[in-house]
Amino acid sequence: MTMMLVIAVVTTSGMTKKQLFDFGWQFTHDGTTQTVDLPHDWDIFEGPNAGKGATGTGGGWFEAGKGEYRKTFKTPDDEIVKLHFEGVYQKAEVYVNGQKAGQHHYGYTPFTVDMTPYLYKDKRENEVIVKVDNSEQPNCRWYSGSGIYRHVWLETMPALHIAENGVFVTTPEVSADQARVQVDVTVQNESQADRNATVVVGSAQLMVAVKAGESKSVSTTFFVKDPRLWSPETPTLYETKVELKEAGNIIDNATAKYGIRTFSFDAENGFVLNGKKVLINGACVHHDDGVLGARAFDDAEIRKVRQMKEAGFNLIRTSHNPTTRAFLDACDSLGMLVIDEAFDGWRTQKNPYDYSTVIDSCFRQDIHAMVLRDRNHPSIISWSIGNEVIERKDIRVVYTARQMKQAIHELDTTRPVTEALCAWDSDWEIYDPHAEVLDVAGYNYMIFKHASDHERDPKRIIWQTESYPRDAFSNWAVTHDFPYVVGDIVWTGLDYLGESAIGRYYYEGERPGEHWFDGGFPEWHGAYCGDVDITGWRKPISHYREMLWHKDTPLYMAVKEPDGYHGEIKTTMWSVWPTWESWTWPGWEGKPVEVEVYTRQPEVKLYLDDQLIGTKHVNRDTEFKAVFSVPYKAGTLRAEAGGESVTLKTAGEPARLRLTPDHTVMTADGQSLTFVTVEVLDKQGALVPEAAIPCEASVKGAGTLLAFASADLKDTEPYTSPRVKTWKGRTLLVVRSMQKGGSVNVTIKSSLPTVSLSLKSK
Repeated sequence: MTMMLVIAVVTTSGMTKKQLFDFGWQFTHDGTTQTVDLPHDWDIFEGPNAGKGATGTGGGWFEAGKGEYRKTFKTPDDEIVKLHFEGVYQKAEVYVNGQKAGQHHYGYTPFTVDMTPYLYKDKRENEVIVKVDNSEQPNCRWYSGSGIYRHVWLETMPALHIAENGVFVTTPEVSADQARVQVDVTVQNESQADRNATVVVGSAQLMVAVKAGESKSVSTTFFVKDPRLWSPETPTLYETKVELKEAGNIIDNATAKYGIRTFSFDAENGFVLNGKKVLINGACVHHDDGVLGARAFDDAEIRKVRQMKEAGFNLIRTSHNPTTRAFLDACDSLGMLVIDEAFDGWRTQKNPYDYSTVIDSCFRQDIHAMVLRDRNHPSIISWSIGNEVIERKDIRVVYTARQMKQAIHELDTTRPVTEALCAWDSDWEIYDPHAEVLDVAGYNYMIFKHASDHERDPKRIIWQTESYPRDAFSNWAVTHDFPYVVGDIVWTGLDYLGESAIGRYYYEGERPGEHWFDGGFPEWHGAYCGDVDITGWRKPISHYREMLWHKDTPLYMAVKEPDGYHGEIKTTMWSVWPTWESWTWPGWEGKPVEVEVYTRQPEVKLYLDDQLIGTKHVNRDTEFKAVFSVPYKAGTLRAEAGGESVTLKTAGEPARLRLTPDHTVMTADGQSLTFVTVEVLDKQGALVPEAAIPCEASVKGAGTLLAFASADLKDTEPYTSPRVKTWKGRTLLVVRSMQKGGSVNVTIKSSLPTVSLSLKSK
């Protein structure tokens, strides 16, 4: 199977205008009304309700419920006026001047409402009301958030215009010398008369006749000489401009960014991108932004992709729903492959009020919304139609899979279709008719079946669409050794809210068992199975995984928490042993501590206070780890390998806080964010790894406090509160810009000396 295409994001300008409609909404919930700016998620303000929230263990014990948003605006001086919603969770109903203008059930796909028939034509103010109903619980197996959590756009256009998502770019032929680029343009006529127009793409002028109330597509091709191919290492993007003319006048235009590349999947060669075999090291990523809840700010979405890129991943699976426009833009520009996933379950419910209640009336509409918006992104190499569907033993599931695939192919045939399959008993081979529908078969935790499956079906292409974090080495080895297994995608790249306590480790005497036991763990409100926690700190497992897939990864050292230090440690299915960048274990003097060094170098030496502790040989047989047992004493631990060294020093008592912003200048647009890492240091500047310091933050000037939280997924303080206690010596503060420039002053008070930080907004 060979795929050749482009893609990227289509933005419009000129006669079609998009205005951000995020500011100044009146929000009503639980009898109170306040002014809010979008993106907005009312759950994150209220915080988890310690085991009593309606969303339960899956949703993180948040309350959900119903909410209503109102906003007034003047009628634009344009023929057609629409509102585009990037995402509302969920069951949105839109009213304009008291009349219902549209509705949309699924909380993860975009939708557009035509307001034109309902607007006042005089100078009166129009009122739009968006009713959101997330009260039927539980409906999602992870934290959904509640409200208009993605952007809203006011769109105006002439009656004859380039359709929304109406420019589709592909590259059917690509060589080192040139690429043939195909551009398909859909023109929409929302007037009451038949219209004739011309579509201009480069030097091509295409005549198009569109009947009243209909749409029509035209196609042209051109060539790009010596194309620079898109890949994770070189994410080169191109741009093409489209004009729509009527009677010689330009009435609309659009600009499409795209990438040029080829890729193929087959059982003999694996995944080949631009003629080069690529092993896929992937991460599943949920839609929430950690401490921000579901609020999908562009800067937060970009940060997620950057975190995964810096952690060494080359693919993200958008589990288990379509992601945001900004997220995919970031994947295009930063260089990250994507599996774009539509749904979690299908017709048989996982929760009482999940997608199974509307699948037959909505699935085609929602798949089309995903594919139409996303098909121009070069980062996307596969569409996914589902995840661990419950009805796997019902042969009708094959028909459903075919329906889903057909809905995708109605709009895009340039990418393979996959689905994440899973078994909870020994009946795995029954999937064969189902797997036949898929171009690439997704295996959730079932990669141990690969050899017998390959013998039975030598042409099957496999990737492990979910895997346990602790199996990092064995999953790398399978992908490395068997070409028909094209990659491993760990659950998960990032800690996330909801699915409470998955990935937890615990101590003897605490509530035992897996996260799904006994109705869940009400003291937890999030998942701890990510390689990166919700504050952005990379856990040791992240550095180990990066080293497996990237031989030039820097030398890394971490220490396993001694069993019994805080209690006898118990692990769960998605957990790894608690391991920290710490040589601070007071009270454990003289007792053994395991030190792990991750490297591809053949030999590692370990020193304590410049005294050689030992030398270890490292190779595939040792899983590229050097493990030392060291009697603990305070001092400086140093590992050396291949001319590199890394140290861990025993920390003293907490002495001060350090504030580290990801950048110091924001855009004064009310949407720009700065993420400030807060760390507890001793007098020598070393992180104090067990420090739990209550802190209170204030943000003054041209910015506001958006979130302040630690990575402790048992802390019930709302993430929007100015108060938090550091956990493992860290916490994270997020600042949002205002729609005015100026200085932003951040101050944090605690039992330690007060610290301040100055930012700029312009």
